[in-house]
Amino acid sequence: MPRPPRPLTDWRSALPFWMTLVNVPLAVLGTLWGGLWLLALPAYGLVLVSVLDRIAGLNEDNADPTTAEADLFWYRAITTVWVPVQFVLLFWIIGTVAAQRHLGWAELVVLLYGVGIMTGAAGIVYAHELMHQRNRTERWLADILLSMVLYSHFRSEHLLVHHIHVGTPKDAVTARYNESFFRYFPRVLVQCPGSAWRAEVALLARRGAGAFDRRNPFWRYAALQAGMLAMAGIVGGWYGIGLFLAQAFFAIWMLELTNYIEHYGLTRKYLGNGKFEHVKPHHSWNAAHRVSNWFLINLQRHSDHHYKPDRRFPLLQHHAEDQAPQLPYGYPLMTALAMVPPVWRRMMNPRVRTWRRAHYPEITDWAPYKRGTHSG
Repeated sequence: MPRPPRPLTDWRSALPFWMTLVNVPLAVLGTLWGGLWLLALPAYGLVLVSVLDRIAGLNEDNADPTTAEADLFWYRAITTVWVPVQFVLLFWIIGTVAAQRHLGWAELVVLLYGVGIMTGAAGIVYAHELMHQRNRTERWLADILLSMVLYSHFRSEHLLVHHIHVGTPKDAVTARYNESFFRYFPRVLVQCPGSAWRAEVALLARRGAGAFDRRNPFWRYAALQAGMLAMAGIVGGWYGIGLFLAQAFFAIWMLELTNYIEHYGLTRKYLGNGKFEHVKPHHSWNAAHRVSNWFLINLQRHSDHHYKPDRRFPLLQHHAEDQAPQLPYGYPLMTALAMVPPVWRRMMNPRVRTWRRAHYPEITDWAPYKRGTHSG
């Protein structure tokens, strides 16, 4: 007879989601010893998690979505604890490498790539969880995490643009059908900061305030990012600033790879007069792979996140294949495949076409959805 699941109040039920902390000793060993130890950090997040996904299989169980916040203490704790852990670890790495100069250029690239996976796949994912909460403290923690990778505008863009316009031409983050990641990446780097700024300015205008009002969060974003750059300079000089910028680039790379796969080729039906249908579960790619959902705190239950954006990660619900499209692998492996466009297209384009036939058999011309040329 199977053992009943532990209640969410039991710290052991939350323990798998704390696997992010394994990054800490791996980062320390790679920084101090170099060599093959540098492979441990990226191998953990990309390779080992994918292998364990294959072994552990899928998790399609759902927690009670009405669970009280007080019962989620051990789940909420990891997103809070990670903020000071990442801050101390990141600047310790920068200070140590800048002081010792013991790593060659190839070793530096591998180390900073691994650190970028950590600050991207853990730090930004946790920031994503925190920014969606109503608690002001948690939103501040999200801003601190994002400033560590110089991507503070992501909060504004994600909350005020992506969640409103996902699956439409107004959302730069929705990857177009047949668009490679290497075309997508520079496009979002250029378009998203501007769309985030315009969204915040429009929000201020509705409150009767100007673009440079002190309530514009871009003031906070600038101050926090300047503070992080200054911290990198204090612990490592100009060399340290260079290290900081490199890890930030890799973290942003990881974030946008994830954004790329989450909605690739999925669009909301155009209703005319500039309007699109409401967001539904079938407008996000999902993955029920057990270990990568632990690693990414259920980010792969993405359809439910768009349905209830402020729902905390342990309560996100799995949607079956007849309700939401499913990815063949977890996000870590899918992001690796996305960097090989021919392989990605061969795997995903047939799935997009199947999705179109299942949900929108009446649409015969998909060109306007790809080009954003709807009229009327």
